[in-house]
Amino acid sequence: MRQPRDISAVGGDDVVVIGSGFGGLSTACYLADAGADVTVLEKNEQLGGRASVMEEDGFRFDMGPSWYLMPDVFETFFGHFGRSPEEYYTLERLDPHYRIFFKDGDRVDMTPDIDANKATFEEYEPGASEAFEEYLTKSERNYEIGMEHFVYEHRDRLRDFVDTDVLRHSWGLSLIGSMQDHVEDYFDHPKLQQIMQYTLVFLGGSPTNTPALYNLMSHVDFNLGVYYPDGGMGAVVDGIVELGSELGVEYETDASVTEIAGRRGGFAVRTEAGAEYLTDRVVSNADMAHTEQELLPPEKRQYDDDYWESRTYAPSAFLLYLGVEGEVEELAHHTLVLPTDWNEHFEQIFDDPAWPEDPAYYLCVPSETDDTVAPEGHSNLFALVPIAAGLEDTPELRSQYRDLVIDDIAENTDTDLHDRIVFEETFSVDDFASRYNSFQGTALGMAHTLRQTAPFRPGHTSSEVPGLYYTGSFTTPGIGVPMCLISGLLTAEVMGRE
Repeated sequence: MRQPRDISAVGGDDVVVIGSGFGGLSTACYLADAGADVTVLEKNEQLGGRASVMEEDGFRFDMGPSWYLMPDVFETFFGHFGRSPEEYYTLERLDPHYRIFFKDGDRVDMTPDIDANKATFEEYEPGASEAFEEYLTKSERNYEIGMEHFVYEHRDRLRDFVDTDVLRHSWGLSLIGSMQDHVEDYFDHPKLQQIMQYTLVFLGGSPTNTPALYNLMSHVDFNLGVYYPDGGMGAVVDGIVELGSELGVEYETDASVTEIAGRRGGFAVRTEAGAEYLTDRVVSNADMAHTEQELLPPEKRQYDDDYWESRTYAPSAFLLYLGVEGEVEELAHHTLVLPTDWNEHFEQIFDDPAWPEDPAYYLCVPSETDDTVAPEGHSNLFALVPIAAGLEDTPELRSQYRDLVIDDIAENTDTDLHDRIVFEETFSVDDFASRYNSFQGTALGMAHTLRQTAPFRPGHTSSEVPGLYYTGSFTTPGIGVPMCLISGLLTAEVMGRE
């Protein structure tokens, strides 16, 4: 287990953490454990940031992240405090991990059984079974080296990568080229390429703009497994909040921060309700673009508006939360519905933004695993379609797209929902912007393109405001719940040495 560096220097400091996403909650725990007096301020009515929970008419929906991946990261996080995840929530490994419906009629299950998955690959392409095994070996090596020597290490600057230690450990890693180029070296069949690359959605990228290094996600997917925390991802939030409370963290909800003001020896953090928190240091888990553009005066910003406009952002999403009468037997807990050629969809996200005409999308049915998330005799289902950040988002467009998605589900999964929906709610670009202050309504943050990975992402320390720090998906190591947990550790370590 990776041991954190000494962060005892924060002991006795007052720290305000703005935002209670996983990065903010993680940072708060590490700082409180080191002796700091920590207060977390959350804009919304509940803790968790994008990992919000919606409860209506007996249905309970995870509004944000719904995949529990990289269990080792959660074990390392809780282990630092002498705890384990099992003390706070219960995990169930899913079987199948997920189901894929290709829109030409093919249906494929990816399971915890590696041999069964190899056989599936071989059915599509002679020799693909062996290629799959080789690919996973490479992926596992990239994961182990990447996590130990890059993800859990402070390498915020380009010069941090130009030393003999980095060169020694990076030898042989898949660092150059795109994921598309890398996957094509192993598989010719386009469906196999899609299976090996669907996890790029979790990184906010596409096969052509995500570095090949992220083939490590296949080790996460096939070897480490896909799990479900009973009660959903909201149960993980509750567990980390409970841990924080045990460590002394104070939480305030409905506390929308409007200003980070300097004062002699520290900061005054002011909220919309007129409250003022005097503190020695500030950590922002709010989207970094929002923090810089809205909470700081112009002379204290690291980046101008042109910088934020020029970044490549992870997709937003069209989300459709559905309470459905009866079972949805054709669908697994996690289900992907993919066009046989998804290039057009990615182009309509990154190159020529538009509402996708033939979407690739994700369906989650937690009621397949957890009977507490829906009333008896009903199913809990949500659909997520990745769409470009910044798209026009109107009630009329949502209504049209809702009908398109419902029709597409019926056509491609043999699951007709038209007359069975007893509850529904949509959430999309404008909601991400208003509820989470996300730039252009991105669902995740800055994408993991080659020019926005590792030292090319913003760092954890403000170069303009001593005592101001950042955590979460805009910083290293990046997007995703496990990465944000690690970001909290890295932020706390930076604070401990300053």
